[in-house]
This record gives sequence, C-alpha cells and structure tokens, in this order.
Amino acid sequence: MFLATDQADLKLFYDKVPDPLIRFEYVRRSEDPPGAHIQVHAHRDEMTYLLRLADSGRPKQGLRRDRLPRLAEMHLLVGGHRMRPSLEDVLLFLKREFAIDTTDNWRTVIVEHLTDWRLTQLKSAVRDAPEAAAEVLRLLGYTVEPPKVGAQRQPRESVKLFWP
Repeated sequence: MFLATDQADLKLFYDKVPDPLIRFEYVRRSEDPPGAHIQVHAHRDEMTYLLRLADSGRPKQGLRRDRLPRLAEMHLLVGGHRMRPSLEDVLLFLKREFAIDTTDNWRTVIVEHLTDWRLTQLKSAVRDAPEAAAEVLRLLGYTVEPPKVGAQRQPRESVKLFWP
C-alpha cells in the first residue's frame, strides 16, 4: 500500500575526520534503542570550531558580540510540533541510558501515557491535514465523505503539522 523506510542513517561529518559529529538514525523495527533517535558524537571543541566558521546565521551573530558559540545553543530537530518527544519518551531515555530507579509497574504506566500522548498528537495531525487522513482511510477501506459545509481551513504556513 505504501512505501516504507526500514532504516535511515544521516551522518554529519567534518572534513576528513572519520567519526561523525552527529547521527540522525531511524530503524523501523527497533524499540531498544528507540526507532528514531539522534546521537551526538561531537566534542565541544569540534562543534565550537565549526560554529565559528559560519559566515552567517546565529553563530555569526554571537561572534559579532564577542561571544563564542556554544554547543548548548544548537537545536536538533526531533519531529516538529506534532511528532515531538513526550515526557514519557524522556523517562524511557533515562531508564534505558542511565538505569534510573523505577517502580514495579513503571513500564505499564509509561506505555499507557505514551499511547495517550501519541494518539492525541495523531488526532491533532489529522485536524491539520484532514484530506491526507481521509485519503489513507479510503485506502484502508473506510468510507469517508467530505463535510457538507466545508470547514474554514488555515493557510498551510500556519498549520503546526508543517512547522519544523
């Protein structure tokens, strides 16, 4: 029905250095580690050096104020407004990476809340792009009819699903 990506690896390298600075990865069938994740390999000095090379943008603005750019000022995208990580994603990260202490039923509670969060975000995404949702439902065999009175739609640039 749809083409699907099983794995995607995007790596950011500096010059001829063999290790990547940052890896954006997706593995379709992975739960541990999480299917979609970012791994930062960079050291502060490497990233600061690269930021200082910028001819424009935010790093250059900081240099004009006699201030070195900082790694902590970088914003790594993780899915936009509708597909962003939840608190539960962060808690799963802490459990997996730092083995934080948990109660006996922690996973059940996290999965329940994570499910609620993602379904809410899905509903919001459907509201942002109802035609796309209707198209998929029709492909799945559902009967979907457009409303008799068309709802007032926001301009695409103001719909959060399409924001970075």
